[in-house]
Amino acid sequence: MERSNSFGTSWADQWDYSNPNPVPPQQQHKKSGDAVGKCKKKMGEGFEKSKAVASTGFKKVKEGTSVGFQWIKDKYQKRTRKH
Repeated sequence: MERSNSFGTSWADQWDYSNPNPVPPQQQHKKSGDAVGKCKKKMGEGFEKSKAVASTGFKKVKEGTSVGFQWIKDKYQKRTRKH
């Protein structure tokens, strides 16, 4: 009866140093660190853009509310002056 391990590789494949892993572990970590840095940078840029848009939107709402209250005030004063 032939035994095989759960990884599907033979003993020779496990100990074959003639074909090392294509990317050493240190380089893999560095690349993922670069990706994280790029992602953080893009998220930061996106956050700044979102903050600017929210600020502009808030200013527009504030101005619109102010104009709306002034319009109501003017209408009320016109009604009270006529009577």
